[in-house]
Amino acid sequence: MNLFILLGVGVVTLGIGSALGYYARQSIAKRQIGTIEAKIQKKIDQTRQEVEKTLEQAKRKASQILERADKEEDQRRQELLKTRQLVLKRENNIDRRFQVLETKEQEFLQKVHELRDVKERLKDLQQEAIENLERVGRMSRDEAKKELLTSLENEHEQEVLEKMRKLEGQAIEKYEKRAKEILAFAIQKYGLSQAQELTTTTVGIPSDEMKGRIIGKEGRNIRALEKLTGVEIVVDDTPETVVISGFDPIRRQIAKLSLEKLLQDGRIQPARIEETVAKSEAVIVSQMKEAGEAAAYDTGVIGLNPKIIQLLGRLRFRTSYGQNVLLHSVEVAHLSAALASELGANATVAKKAGLLHDIGKAVDHQIEGSHTDIGIKILEKFGIEKEVVEAMKAHHEEYPAESLEAILVKTADQISGARPGARKDTLENYLRRLEELEDIATSFSGVDKAYAIQAGRELRVFANSAEISDLSAKKLAKDIAKQIQEELKYPGEIKVNVIRETRVIEYAR
Repeated sequence: MNLFILLGVGVVTLGIGSALGYYARQSIAKRQIGTIEAKIQKKIDQTRQEVEKTLEQAKRKASQILERADKEEDQRRQELLKTRQLVLKRENNIDRRFQVLETKEQEFLQKVHELRDVKERLKDLQQEAIENLERVGRMSRDEAKKELLTSLENEHEQEVLEKMRKLEGQAIEKYEKRAKEILAFAIQKYGLSQAQELTTTTVGIPSDEMKGRIIGKEGRNIRALEKLTGVEIVVDDTPETVVISGFDPIRRQIAKLSLEKLLQDGRIQPARIEETVAKSEAVIVSQMKEAGEAAAYDTGVIGLNPKIIQLLGRLRFRTSYGQNVLLHSVEVAHLSAALASELGANATVAKKAGLLHDIGKAVDHQIEGSHTDIGIKILEKFGIEKEVVEAMKAHHEEYPAESLEAILVKTADQISGARPGARKDTLENYLRRLEELEDIATSFSGVDKAYAIQAGRELRVFANSAEISDLSAKKLAKDIAKQIQEELKYPGEIKVNVIRETRVIEYAR
């Protein structure tokens, strides 16, 4: 019974405690909800204040922007007004000028019509005067004109001649000075020492006993060497010397190289000679290639075909009037480039044309025709530029000079060939050329005497003053120079100097 009572009391107590706990929990929850709502309300108030503050700032900024925009608009409106006023002012000025031009044009047209009328009247008056003169003088118009011109010519011939001479002298002096400066600069910029070759080559031998071995039994060694090389080997009484004679420098070089190798080896016999000559020919071919490459490298000309390089190297063993053609070509290339640089021409084209201008001489003994024509065919065959071919083909005036570079190559060729010591001629050819120069000059009427001086570089002609006037003396010099160009071949240029001396003698008694 007590147990049930205790159990009942516990149940009742538990119910009461639960009710009290629920009530307490609800009270706490209500208090917490009130606190959160208060915080939320506070944040809402803060946010509202910040929004109002931001709106107020935005309104102020917008007001400032509007004020600035209004000011800028006013300024632009003022500038636009000023521009419009300026344009209107210019339009008014243009209208006034146009009106003035129209007025002047009308006046000009009116004057043109008046001048035409005056011209027509002058023509009528001139024709009337001519008819009156012909009627009075009984001379036609052409006859009167001819007589008037003749009279004026006779009256003012001396004055015109002196004026022409003065102007001509000033121009010639000016251009000669500039030309000399350019030529002197080009020559000073590049100077090439050259050794002239003869038709013989000397080979030193260790002793005179070797001469017998060179000749061989019954001369078979020397005959084999001459047959294989195409030269003449002279073994005479000159001590320790053998002379190789031949017009072809390549053959002489092969013979010299072969003989030197045979002397070093000591075994001199026909079979050994044949083997040595074959090796020497290969060495010479290699030397020609190296010489061509060295010339191209020295001048800075690149991109040449290997066969052109080989032909260029052959010029190392070719001479012209004793001057080495390869060294001459290299010199012409440098001089052409220097002249082209001074005158504003294409230095690359001039240099390449100068280097290749004598390329035809490498095979001119194998192919018919002048070395210029042969060179043109070679360069065209290997695709050398057209401007280079045009620049090289006029260096001997076989073709007209079609460009400034062609004139410069021709000038450089003459400088290289005509400078002292570059070339030499035989005494017989030299004397014959001097005689021919004097004979050409004395063949003209009015020439008293003619002398070739300065190694044939100048022809001094003395004219008869009674037969040759000052004007005809100038024509005489040109005619002599033209005939020399047509009939003679010579390196460089020849100056024709015509001298006309007038002597007036009177006696006082």
